[in-house]
Amino acid sequence: MGSTRKRRALFFCAEEALPLRSTQELRPSSRLKITYGVSMSYLLAFLALLSPVESVELSWTDARALSFEGQGWSEVKSPFDRLPAKAEGVVRGAVWNLSRDSAGMCTRFVTDSTEFACRWTLIDSNLAMPHMPATGVSSVDLYVRDKDDEWRWLACPRPTQVEMTATLITGLPEGTREYMLYLPLYNGVSSCEIGVIKGSKIEPGPARSKKRSLPVVFYGTSITHGGCASRPGMPHPAILGRRLDRPIMNLGFSGNGTMDIELADLLGELDAAVYVIDCLPNMNGARVAERVVPFIKRLRTLRPKTPILLVEDRSFSNSFLQPSKQRHHAASRAALRAGYDALRKEGIRRLSYLEGAELLGNKDTVDGSHPTDLGFMRQADQFQPALEKIL
Repeated sequence: MGSTRKRRALFFCAEEALPLRSTQELRPSSRLKITYGVSMSYLLAFLALLSPVESVELSWTDARALSFEGQGWSEVKSPFDRLPAKAEGVVRGAVWNLSRDSAGMCTRFVTDSTEFACRWTLIDSNLAMPHMPATGVSSVDLYVRDKDDEWRWLACPRPTQVEMTATLITGLPEGTREYMLYLPLYNGVSSCEIGVIKGSKIEPGPARSKKRSLPVVFYGTSITHGGCASRPGMPHPAILGRRLDRPIMNLGFSGNGTMDIELADLLGELDAAVYVIDCLPNMNGARVAERVVPFIKRLRTLRPKTPILLVEDRSFSNSFLQPSKQRHHAASRAALRAGYDALRKEGIRRLSYLEGAELLGNKDTVDGSHPTDLGFMRQADQFQPALEKIL
């Protein structure tokens, strides 16, 4: 595991995820089976070469040349960074390193191609984590808008190396459709291109209406970041973006969503429809009490009219039998509620509150903390009415 991935694993552990264990050596019989399987794979690949295959010539378009969403700043150090270049050395080093991940970024496009592909170059050679698959950490995720104006899933290739070229889908019926492709959650990319059949049309997705053009900005922890979704389109911010038909911006920083005042300054530079502040899984009651009021006051000074939603922490799914975790939840939630009440008394308006006890249904996690895909769906169900009321 590389140094970057080790840091991310530690951040997960900071949220009381399962301890990471090294893989055990394979028994001799297992090695024989794997050797046989690899040999068969080579044989099948050789036989496939003997059969004539009709190749399709593709033309390639940079994802950023289409309707690219989820990035708040144009002056970035790397093309798909989540924070501006000027943030390096200003935010904590862990936050800066995690901001190189492309979580939440997506591109919308319209094409009449009956098949297309994606090629993308990853920054980190560690493609997966012990409790999160490579498809979520390092892959792209394709959706299509159907005739009923709903977004539906189409494809998520399996990443196997740093430089990836993958066919996303083939055999589509003729017709022009709008597609959306999400970028990796826990890896960064230095390039990303969409390939369509040469001669086919590809152009940016339709411009969003003025009412729906401003993003919902999420600031939070590894759960916001996307751990441990199986695909980049499955964290609750992405789900909500599709349901609300709005762009979203994912500023989740695994293990490091701690209401740092520098992040309030950066959030204040974004013209948002609403700010969602969801940091409690990385904080205890004392830190919440210390930071929530100054953080919200700074953000409100910079953005006097933008709605802000404060979110309590989700319940650890095993907290029903863990008194220490029950006390932790009670303390952090009490501190957040006290800060919310104090801010309201001081005249801070357009400030809303979402309770956390039922955010995950208390069961749908991979490790007691990080949601499964079902957990993310349940969380989106809880967020949606609160955001619809605000918006």
